[in-house]
Amino acid sequence: MSRINGRNPVAIKTLHVAAGGGFEQVSVGISEPVAPGPGEIVVRLRASSLNYHDYGVVSGAMGPAERRIPMSDGAGEVIALGEGVEEFAVGDHVVSTFFPDWLDGAPPAEGFGRVPGDGIDGYAREQVTAPATAFTRAPRGWSHAEAATLTTAGLTAWTALFEHGALQPGQDVLVQGSGGVSIFALQFAKLAGARVIATSSSDAKLERMRELGADELINYRQDPEWGMTVRGLTGGRGVDHVIEVGGPATLPQSMLATRVGGHIAVIGVLTGIDSQLPLGLALARHLRLQAFVVGSRRQQQDMVRALEACTLRPVIDRHFALDDLVAAFRHQESGQHFGKIVLDI
Repeated sequence: MSRINGRNPVAIKTLHVAAGGGFEQVSVGISEPVAPGPGEIVVRLRASSLNYHDYGVVSGAMGPAERRIPMSDGAGEVIALGEGVEEFAVGDHVVSTFFPDWLDGAPPAEGFGRVPGDGIDGYAREQVTAPATAFTRAPRGWSHAEAATLTTAGLTAWTALFEHGALQPGQDVLVQGSGGVSIFALQFAKLAGARVIATSSSDAKLERMRELGADELINYRQDPEWGMTVRGLTGGRGVDHVIEVGGPATLPQSMLATRVGGHIAVIGVLTGIDSQLPLGLALARHLRLQAFVVGSRRQQQDMVRALEACTLRPVIDRHFALDDLVAAFRHQESGQHFGKIVLDI
């Protein structure tokens, strides 16, 4: 085994999933640590968090074509630096980026070929050696578990509202459900002075969203035509922004709920990936549908700076140990969670 910072390294625990194997193919392995090369850092990972994309990989629904270490989110502390690394110091708390190669500007490639936990190995392990640019600083004062919620869910909500949506105080925002992205979007929107309308199938979850600042609540199971209900709550105008996480089954109602010229952030595929677009409605209302996946490293750095200037903290539903990864995903699968589910490593 190679030495890191003059210390004799210990073996590193990792979790793997076989290609398309599903939950029964998740296994624990041991690997050797890798010393950092030029431009690289070694991170002792302390936490990860679950996302729908991770669930798809681990369950086998959208797994990669080869054996993989899953999980796209990783937070921890820097324990070694490679030659030329000046951005970080040993002991810094850091959080991973969803697209390690997308530093700024337009996305450099399509798909998930370079996404940790999908195209490349992810963060269901105790230690990783990676390019320094695959991480950013974590917000000062945040725990590793809190920081681990930012890579996917936090940055997706941030990008939707502030990068693509240019959210302004006094605007109306519609959020769907109580998963990680939607809860972050609710919190970010309220910080920006927006009015938030929240939907869920659970009255209990809606009450928790009210406690987080939601101004209007809709149980979509009791009100299947909630798009027009949203119009009524906005005086017939419609909302300025929709955080669209449902996909084909919810998009038509989202389009009805949006004002003329409004913005729909097309983020999730919880109800599938094939959709028949109500094109007439989109044209008549001059809607702007922005489909995207997460965001760039520069956008994550902007978000971290903003979080350091406020008191927002992520909503964490439950903690699981790394070895209990499958149980964590079963909890996610049940739909009982509110906010983020975290792995403690």
